Amino acid sequence: MSMVLFASVVRVRDGLPLSASTDYEQDKGFQETKKHLKGLSKKLSQFSDRCSLRSGLYNINFTSSLGVGYLMVCTESYPNVLAFSFLDELQREFIVTYDTKRINSALRPFSFIEFDNFIRKTKQRYNSPRSLSTKINLAEMQTEIKLRPPYQLSAEDIGSINGFSQHKQSKYKGLAPNQLLEAVTLSGIVACVLSVLCGALNLLRGVHAIESVLQLVLNFLLPCYLFAYFSVWRNIKSFLAFAMICLCNMYLYELRNMWQILFHVTVGAFITLQIHLRQPQGKSPDYNV
Repeated sequence: MSMVLFASVVRVRDGLPLSASTDYEQDKGFQETKKHLKGLSKKLSQFSDRCSLRSGLYNINFTSSLGVGYLMVCTESYPNVLAFSFLDELQREFIVTYDTKRINSALRPFSFIEFDNFIRKTKQRYNSPRSLSTKINLAEMQTEIKLRPPYQLSAEDIGSINGFSQHKQSKYKGLAPNQLLEAVTLSGIVACVLSVLCGALNLLRGVHAIESVLQLVLNFLLPCYLFAYFSVWRNIKSFLAFAMICLCNMYLYELRNMWQILFHVTVGAFITLQIHLRQPQGKSPDYNV
């Protein structure tokens, strides 16, 4: 039978449980899946804002937004569109009910246990598809899931979590590869233009120290790419590129005056800052799954 079995709300930064539904399921496989969910809740910040994990006969689905994660366990045959619609309802209600300051200051587990009443009622609705179908519109959710399907996690993605192999290292940490970035700001555009200009100037000066100049060109173009597109360890790559810019300018110290070196290093620092400031998109309060 397709149904929602369990749901919880946690704080993303430390996995602190804020609220959860009561479950009466004693199946051994279900209890094992709940252990996986508990371990996963402590690592939400490493993954995309919408993911799924198959665990035996059950699925774990979760979304995260504004520092709060919403997780659920359902049977493997439960439709994805209903699962993420369920999580979306929990998210919208939780955001309306509790402000960010109160969430961030919570110290005890299940500080918002009263929210379990809403979880229970919503779970009952989603376990009765006939009555549910007349109350919600799934068209937008189906379109959204087609355009940006949930990232499918595996044991290799999450490493060792309550019974997963201790020897398998995570191949992928961070957000999903297709994660979108925030809108480009004017300062970001200026930083990219200056970086391209620095690369072009270095290419024109290629008569002297051609190898080092080409290194500088690559070092200025790489940050532009990191600014425009998401990649794993994006901030670390940008800092390494900035370090290379500084080293190359030190190497070319005799071929340039102090103002030229200062200009190149400043542009490198500026584009690195813009990469750090342009974060992956999070779900806004009115975001529909």
